[in-house]
Amino acid sequence: MEEWIQINRPEEEINLLSPLTWAYIGDCVYELYIRTNLVNTTNYKPHKLHKETIKYVKAKSQAESLKKIQDKLTEEEKDIVRRGRNAENHHLPKNSNVQEYSHATAIEALIGYLYLAKRFERLKEILNFLKNS
Repeated sequence: MEEWIQINRPEEEINLLSPLTWAYIGDCVYELYIRTNLVNTTNYKPHKLHKETIKYVKAKSQAESLKKIQDKLTEEEKDIVRRGRNAENHHLPKNSNVQEYSHATAIEALIGYLYLAKRFERLKEILNFLKNS
């Protein structure tokens, strides 16, 4: 996959990106991870795959997952989560409250940051924990 998806920014630049940019890419990475895992482990039809995916990627689930993983994060990761949670987002959530949405943004920011920084082993650890929590 690395051959066709190029991450060209040095980590110093990634650190300067908006936490909402991290969350933007993190949302995609997490959803692709969940979808791929479901395709690999089930024989569901597309509609059922979609319904199962939503269970993991909706804001409420992500906010709950953040609570479960918080004590497993490094100080640097906690800082990334804090920045994601506190990022000023003018989008109003449809199916969750503002607190859940900000916590979901925080976990997406962490996933996006780890992905962009090419910290794939740590990203894999966190994604596996989230999937199983």
